Amino acid sequence: MKPESIQKYRPFPAVDLPDRQWPNRTISEAPIWCSVDLRDGNQSLPIPMSVEEKLEMFDLLVRIGFKQIEVGFPSAAETEFNFLRALVDQNRIPKDVTIQVLVQTRDHLIRRTFESLEGVKNAVVHIYNSTSPLQRRITFSDSSKETIKQIAIDGATLVKEMVPTLPESNITLQYSPESFSDTELDYALEVCEAVSEVWGPTPENKIILNLPATVEWFTPNIHADQIEWFCNNIKNRESTIISLHTHNDRGTGTAATELSLLAGADRVEGTLFGNGERTGNLDIVTVALNMNSQGIGTGLDFSDLSTVRNVYEKTMRMIVPDRQPYAGELVFTAFSGSHQDAIKKGLDRRKKELKAAGESEIVKWGVPYLTIDPRDIGRSYEAIIRINSQSGKGGVAYILESEHGFDLPKTMHPQAGEKIYSVADELGREVSNEEIRELFLENFVNISNHLELLDYELRHNVGGPGEVRCEAKISVDGAEKTIEGGGNGPINAFVHALQNAELKHFAVTDYRSHAITGGSDAGAAAYVQIKSNDDDIDAIWGCGVDPSIEMAGLKALVSAWNILHQG
Repeated sequence: MKPESIQKYRPFPAVDLPDRQWPNRTISEAPIWCSVDLRDGNQSLPIPMSVEEKLEMFDLLVRIGFKQIEVGFPSAAETEFNFLRALVDQNRIPKDVTIQVLVQTRDHLIRRTFESLEGVKNAVVHIYNSTSPLQRRITFSDSSKETIKQIAIDGATLVKEMVPTLPESNITLQYSPESFSDTELDYALEVCEAVSEVWGPTPENKIILNLPATVEWFTPNIHADQIEWFCNNIKNRESTIISLHTHNDRGTGTAATELSLLAGADRVEGTLFGNGERTGNLDIVTVALNMNSQGIGTGLDFSDLSTVRNVYEKTMRMIVPDRQPYAGELVFTAFSGSHQDAIKKGLDRRKKELKAAGESEIVKWGVPYLTIDPRDIGRSYEAIIRINSQSGKGGVAYILESEHGFDLPKTMHPQAGEKIYSVADELGREVSNEEIRELFLENFVNISNHLELLDYELRHNVGGPGEVRCEAKISVDGAEKTIEGGGNGPINAFVHALQNAELKHFAVTDYRSHAITGGSDAGAAAYVQIKSNDDDIDAIWGCGVDPSIEMAGLKALVSAWNILHQG
């Protein structure tokens, strides 16, 4: 921002909490978890989930182990109402799972919500209204504090009156002073206590007071101070569950939640992978696995995180970023040689320690650069050098991987898909799995129509530790020549050799490799992405296949070079 722009903003005041205790505490047990994927996550989607997609997501949340699941806003839309009825009519709600429904503190919406709950055994009715000065002034046209408080009281009163209409249901009240994070603390406390007085909670039948950081305005320590202050001052604390609902506007939703658990909160609302409005809600996956990494059980099972991610991406039509903690494609990938070496040594030592300990003894995890064992969440460690990576999708990628063993980088999916779909369009029909393979090989693999790698020789540690010298015999449009170069690996050395021969007008921007599995091709596949020095030309992927992983990488680079130069 420009200096004159910064002047329009103001810092939020600190909380007067001289005897704060949360900095001296540690998290030793998991909170109550409540998934709000089917509400916060769904309402933030460009295309909201259908009933069938919501049912699939609900079943996933149950399998993960959530015992409280907010299923939506049944009074707001028929899809939301019908989804809840489908859960009931199809008997899909386990006996130990409590569903939560959201409703504004408005008479007709509360009554409609209770209609949706008929036949539900355990339910949380979640009412809310905005309480912050900004909301009171703008949204509610300068309404007084008493007016806003009365809205909350009236809502709680009606919910209590409606409870007898569902005699077979166990109803818990949850109240949220929306925008708690920028509401005066004493006023938020006043409103919450007024609601609690109406409801009359007991230690056996508690009220949930959800204190949302609807917008994340300030640093996580201030939110923790707010929560500790509230916990210290609320009446009937033993009859109250203090719940968190952080957003991620400042990128610190996880930290705000963890510090606020130290401050005394009992419950956490969030979504898988942080899906939600604006920058998103709290990522429950991250917080739960953070606890697991400290030896704390959470009751949530993310041992098959790839399946969780697949269902999420399918039903939400969202993509988990490559750098997303735990679930991202690259988070268990080492980039530098020194990191790869340290991880390999750590894994090798662990094997020895496990063998020496035997099956009866637990060996604590300790591998450089890996905070957890990737296998514990159904993933694996990959030693892959990647210079740059962006997210992408392609229709043919699944066939190439599942049928032929080619695991294309995400950013290659559009390039491969466009080429193969254009052929299908020309043919006027679908192409078979085998045709997809042949088209991929023809257009991307071991391409040598202009530049061909005839032979190469590597010499290691020449000129310094880790340096590789490459001498390659190539053919350029039929003319053979020998080129030389050096670098920190085979590809880097070959790139410098091309540069020395004035054949390099590009930069290598991504690389990965893998053993080919599931297909008829033997050996290794490598993928190299290059970007022309001409800014008007998009980045190009090439693929190499060879029994040698080194040669596969060099062939991939040659393929990309040829694809780039053939236009």
